[in-house]
Amino acid sequence: MKLELGIIKICDMQFGPESKIEGSTVFVNKEELQKIILEDEHLVSCEIDIAKPGESTRIIPVKDVIEPRVKVDGKGGVFPGWMSKVETVGTGRTNVLKGAAVVTTGKIVGFQEGIIDMSGEGAKYTPFSALNNLVLCLEPVEGTLQYAYEKSVRLAGLKAATYLGELAREIEAEEVRTYETPTLIEGIKLYPELPRVGYVLMLQSQGLLHDTYVYGVDIKHSLTTMIFPTETMDGAIISGNCVSACDKNTTYHHLNNPVIEDLFAQHGKTLNFVGVIITNENVYLADKERSSDWSAKLCAFLGLDGVIISQEGFGNPDTDLIMNCKKIEAKGIKTVIITDEYAGRDGASQSLADADVAADAVVTGGNANTVIQLPKMDKIIGHIESVNVIAGGWDGSLRPDGTIEAELQVITGATNEMGFNRFSAR
Repeated sequence: MKLELGIIKICDMQFGPESKIEGSTVFVNKEELQKIILEDEHLVSCEIDIAKPGESTRIIPVKDVIEPRVKVDGKGGVFPGWMSKVETVGTGRTNVLKGAAVVTTGKIVGFQEGIIDMSGEGAKYTPFSALNNLVLCLEPVEGTLQYAYEKSVRLAGLKAATYLGELAREIEAEEVRTYETPTLIEGIKLYPELPRVGYVLMLQSQGLLHDTYVYGVDIKHSLTTMIFPTETMDGAIISGNCVSACDKNTTYHHLNNPVIEDLFAQHGKTLNFVGVIITNENVYLADKERSSDWSAKLCAFLGLDGVIISQEGFGNPDTDLIMNCKKIEAKGIKTVIITDEYAGRDGASQSLADADVAADAVVTGGNANTVIQLPKMDKIIGHIESVNVIAGGWDGSLRPDGTIEAELQVITGATNEMGFNRFSAR
């Protein structure tokens, strides 16, 4: 399966009377986009703002981050099951607004949303401080249930990303990146001497607004299965999570999964990148046993020599991570796990809720309990009072002078377990 990404570099974003891309600037007709989003019966208002790199701006509480893309050639469309028909994606050409993003905010589950600071100390820990962000502040109709509100906010973000992506449909990209996965038989013939490596991508699916969607289906209702790595780049996987901000995989993370990027970079050189296995993270023990059994079974069926496993979340999902690791290792397949740590503010506590001797090759995204100090920002987009209740904050985290003292986990993407972050631990 072969996919080309046409890179449209975006260096600025502004409001204007007409939505368009001129050079490296995106112009957005705010009123037109608001009208599209407010067609949703569950939303009473949609405030749209722009946050640029280096500005004294704080966005809170962040729900999701989405990169605008548009399918310009090939089967299907971007975000299948949501913005396009359910058709297998990951082939043809997709144009990408690189340097731009849509950020959604809303007080859905206040204690499990996060912060994006566009400058200062907090900006160091999130990759989203380097993007030109179109921010949607979405408020529900009174009486709307949380599940309906979350879905409306999720759809609003996808609608806005699709709207911006369409602006690049007729633009000829200056740079085209090509990604291709051969069939299993082709791969063996092409690279008989290279180790066969796969990627087990764990997806949050614990329910209670802890959900991830694949082609529009909540992954908790699926058995462990396989997808082509390029399918993720067309939006086959969508975040529906209201979980701790630091290690939540936003939709942006799935579109730009760095594990997949790095495996493609080494494909045919140091390894044979066979494919991606997606598995869920459920609550009950029987579900965990079933999913990890299938992960190990598929790894063995594919004849893999090595596997990278990335986690999402912490605590309960640590059990899924270790189950996947030890069962795959028991098949004679080497593993490397990617996680983060909740080791206490002094770093002295046990980092994971579960462990096993098989998990002897670990990459960590850092200690989420590390306490940081954030400066006051001149501009707040969203609801600043959420600081005192989000995971990693506490009553009094928001000081009278506008500064914040909190744990690193309040920052969106700070300890991301795909390694898509600027922090680690040793």
